Amino acid sequence: MNGMYAITMTELRDLLLHYELLRAVNDNGQYYYDRWDNDQIDRVMTHLSYNSQDVSEETLFFCKGASFKEAYIQQAVEAGVSCYIAEKSYDVVGAIGFIVTDIRKAMAVVAREFYQRPDEQLKLVGITGTKGKTTTTFLTRSILEEAQPGQTAFISTLAISLDGKSQRPANLTTPEALDLWAMLAEARSNQMSTVLMEVSSQAFKMKRVFGLRFDVAAFLNFSPDHIGVNEHPSLEDYLYCKTELMKHADIAVINRQLNDYDFIQQVAQHYSQQVISYGVEQGDYTLDLTVGKAEDFAIESAKDPLELMGKYQLALPGDFNKENALCGAIIGRLLSTEVAAIQAGLAHASVPGRMEHTAFGKDNHIYVDFAHNYISLKRLLDFIVDHYPDHRLTVILGAPGGKGESRRADMGKVLSDYTGEVILTEDDPNFDSVEAISEQIASHIVGESMKPAFIPDRVNAIETAVERAKYSQQEVIVIAGKGSDQYMIKQGKKNPYIGDHILVKTLIQGADK
Repeated sequence: MNGMYAITMTELRDLLLHYELLRAVNDNGQYYYDRWDNDQIDRVMTHLSYNSQDVSEETLFFCKGASFKEAYIQQAVEAGVSCYIAEKSYDVVGAIGFIVTDIRKAMAVVAREFYQRPDEQLKLVGITGTKGKTTTTFLTRSILEEAQPGQTAFISTLAISLDGKSQRPANLTTPEALDLWAMLAEARSNQMSTVLMEVSSQAFKMKRVFGLRFDVAAFLNFSPDHIGVNEHPSLEDYLYCKTELMKHADIAVINRQLNDYDFIQQVAQHYSQQVISYGVEQGDYTLDLTVGKAEDFAIESAKDPLELMGKYQLALPGDFNKENALCGAIIGRLLSTEVAAIQAGLAHASVPGRMEHTAFGKDNHIYVDFAHNYISLKRLLDFIVDHYPDHRLTVILGAPGGKGESRRADMGKVLSDYTGEVILTEDDPNFDSVEAISEQIASHIVGESMKPAFIPDRVNAIETAVERAKYSQQEVIVIAGKGSDQYMIKQGKKNPYIGDHILVKTLIQGADK
């Protein structure tokens, strides 16, 4: 695809000047600003990269990241790179350096122009929140697919689809700017009409979405998370970065039950053309959860400007998922989807690794869910206790290493409110010790109603719980954290992992023989 796109050094200079990003041009030790004499002034670059192992003579190379080393630019130049962008000059012979004030902004603005502004030909939907981004994205996709099959792309934590059919693994909730703009260009070339995007707080903090404006943006919820050395220094910074999405949307959809709703609404009203609120009991649109079977719900509204009122069904368990479904339904109507298509889309929607239920034995159940922070784990366990009040509860979880350190205390606090056993195990420990992470979680479990056990190997932990349940009745096993992830991050590498959902199916097939 990149063969379709190009940028010259002259265009690059003019672009950086336009956005007031250019500090200087380093041409073999001579510094210039907006004019310089060089045979390469009209050199054409047809590839953008920040990976020194993915370069050629036609590559414009970006020196980005706190861990960037001078050896990387040396390696890139040796491979043929003759132009780079960085926040500092490097002593490399034969390469022109564009020194900028903000490398991440530069990545975004250059990529947007390089890929010929694909956002202008797409409907963009951004979804943020501490919990439920992926679920809401998949529910909304199911709705839009009913109306326009094969025309909805999505970029999510779970997977990426840019052609309406195939999916690829995702590395980040919101990709780096170079990757993101390449994806939008691919979606455009595949004639997609809409792109649904999960927008993380880090996406704004790291300027991955700089220059993007969304047709519709949704703010689902907010609770303490992602506070740590490598993420947000404070809860205030976390909220600020999430609220940035409201400044870049034509229409804002906000959960009325957010503790910070008034502030978020004020921001949205200042920057957006329209603000719509929703919630279980408060908002322009609300839920009636008493209209029939467990999967039934109704959407209510005092004025109903979107003509959305009516009865719906959702196969995905949990009333909190109906709240996500309400948000998805609102987004669907804002994109002119008929109510019948919304009803059909929600009725058969599913999300891999989210509330995946397996029953086995006489009355035993397993739930696999991505729940990995305070609010998501609490909602999940509340659902289990409400639906299985007489069952023994076993929870299997861990916490990632190197990020979200606050989650460890939060998980311990949540677990303190329930009775049963928690098997503490690995969940992307990276460079941290599984035992140390587990001990931190256990140290915040108050009382003796939830008893901790320690099994570092995740497969062994799940096998142990399922094997024990074979000989009991009325047991619920909750496997939280990984969802459908088929990797385990250790020592900086993604190692293959069978996946909680696949492991459960394998074990239960053996248990039922």
